[in-house]
Amino acid sequence: MSLLSWQERPASALADGGVIGPDERLPWPQTAAMGVQHVIAMFGATVLAPILMGFDPNLAIFMSGIGTLIFYFVTGGKVPSYLGSSFAFIGVVIAATGYAGQGPNANIGVALGGIIFCGLLYALIGAIVQAVGTGWIERLMPPVVTGAVVAVIGLNLAHIPIKNMAASNFDSWMQLVTFLCVALVAVFTRGMVQRLLILVGLLIATLIYLVLANGLGLGKPMDFSGIVNAPWVGLPKFTAPVFDTNAALLIAPVALILVAENLGHIKAVAAMTGRNLDPYIGRAFGADGLATMVSGTAGGTGVTTYAENIGVMAATRIYSTAVFLVAAVMALVLGFSPKFGAFIQAIPLPVMGGVSIVVFGLITIAGAKIWVDNKVDFSNPVNLLVAAITLVLGTGDFTLKFGDFALGGIGTATFGAVLLHALLRR
Repeated sequence: MSLLSWQERPASALADGGVIGPDERLPWPQTAAMGVQHVIAMFGATVLAPILMGFDPNLAIFMSGIGTLIFYFVTGGKVPSYLGSSFAFIGVVIAATGYAGQGPNANIGVALGGIIFCGLLYALIGAIVQAVGTGWIERLMPPVVTGAVVAVIGLNLAHIPIKNMAASNFDSWMQLVTFLCVALVAVFTRGMVQRLLILVGLLIATLIYLVLANGLGLGKPMDFSGIVNAPWVGLPKFTAPVFDTNAALLIAPVALILVAENLGHIKAVAAMTGRNLDPYIGRAFGADGLATMVSGTAGGTGVTTYAENIGVMAATRIYSTAVFLVAAVMALVLGFSPKFGAFIQAIPLPVMGGVSIVVFGLITIAGAKIWVDNKVDFSNPVNLLVAAITLVLGTGDFTLKFGDFALGGIGTATFGAVLLHALLRR
């Protein structure tokens, strides 16, 4: 297919429950609806990460759209993925800037310089992979390793909705109500409604929250003042980078974590679509690195392929790259419209938490599917130990520090799985 053409499937294709491939698309109204769903899936994390680092969240949303477009064109429209703010930068950015945790980051320029260096290193890794080929990846990451790494991505993120998105007992119950709504939509509806299970479930849960909290006073009421006060149009706050050697040395190694995340995500999408995406791994690394550099140049956070959106693809079985073009354009509009951003930010946190539980769980199951599809033999002690240790490293967020640089659970689990398999198989 060319970069802007897809084989159109009729809307009736939704009813048969089939897969919509990367090179296919539904009619544009249905494609746009799917794009909205992906924007909602990425929005919470893409806004939260810059807030934790003192960056402008509206600019982060805007740059996520730019990054997704870069990724689409560099990979030739072959790899469905959304690029959002990476949490891997939070610790090193705070360390490099001395950010106190509230308000704008006064030393944001120093962090931006480091993010650009990180993106450059990441892009160089992608160029090497593209030049050398991907055969070595198959040897280093057989199905037992890739399945474990993909599962770990979902398990490592599980604590976010469970521990950080429910401040009260009412919030916990609302998370339960939310994932039940999503599950009921997934099982008992058909066609377009079933494919929009995340969006429809979220809307139903939000209405229930509104009745219980605002109407009956059982929880923290939804606050609509942000929507009322936010302007329809507003420019993001662009910031110029400042290049500092110490900050660069501290932030650049995050590229290794991004490599691990992106590789796991591509393997997950490949398993779900039944497509061989290995020839595009180098391009995907390079695209993510380039998008991170562009984002840092404008004042945005480093970006990465988003597990949340992979979870949505797993739930809907729609992998059309046209959906991500729509989502990217929507993100650009949101970046220039604080009013639209305020609408999504008004969604109650426990409702977003309930949706996150579903999404992260689906990512975990995608890893298990890799094992099943490839008939991984767990009577073999090599496979058994590699999978067992990897899952616990990632789920427990096992962290190793190298000076000021910390390699967290996803990174240690990924590189640990590769090294452990290489050691034990001998």
